Amino acid sequence: MNDAAAAGDEVLARIAGGAMLYDGSCLGQPDAAIFEPDYWRARGALLQAAQGGRGTVAFVRSAGGEAWVLRHYRRGGFAARLRDDAYFWTGESRTRSFAEWRLLRRLRDWRLPVPTPVAARYVRHGLSYRADLITAELPVRRTLAAALADAPLPPIGWIAVGRCVAQLHAHGVQHADLNAHNLLVGPGENVYVLDFDRGRIRARGAWEQRVLARLRRSLVKVTDELPGDRFGDEQWRALLAGTEE
Repeated sequence: MNDAAAAGDEVLARIAGGAMLYDGSCLGQPDAAIFEPDYWRARGALLQAAQGGRGTVAFVRSAGGEAWVLRHYRRGGFAARLRDDAYFWTGESRTRSFAEWRLLRRLRDWRLPVPTPVAARYVRHGLSYRADLITAELPVRRTLAAALADAPLPPIGWIAVGRCVAQLHAHGVQHADLNAHNLLVGPGENVYVLDFDRGRIRARGAWEQRVLARLRRSLVKVTDELPGDRFGDEQWRALLAGTEE
């Protein structure tokens, strides 16, 4: 680490080839190696690692005992065949990791059910860069897709999902890819939201319906071949009822 500048608890530190952004209230002067799974594996603190969708995710245990999630940004879809984990450089503040870290920090200030950001990094390579993000692990890991694969969700569960979406929209938070895999459901009526890559704050408007439409398509897709009445008009009406409370 070459130098660091702080703004409140937000600390920006220069590292070889790029920079690191972290919360000074929960980290001292971290080494950039914390973004590497091998760093945690060598300390016996790598709990689980998996690759899928648009990122490689590792669950780790910090020296202080906190449960953290390390995500390496990867492209999804056709773009993944071309560049995998490299993104076009358009400036430090617009890197995927820094933008998501700062957005999550704002959402946590609003007490929204999202992960707490811990640290973010980018490493630049000419006109491209690669990025990583560390967040505090949420109380549950079970996605809505996984829950539906196990059993039908009761009406109160669908209402809770709708309330969660409504909380975001009430604050003008546009999720770029709200789907059944980045909504987590816990006991009772606890629902959380993951993956705010490319998310943003904007004036409320027609985009809210597009977010809901995307979620509905995802729900249809993940339940299409499941037995029983896992998702249909009745469940969708319950979700919408939650958004209107």
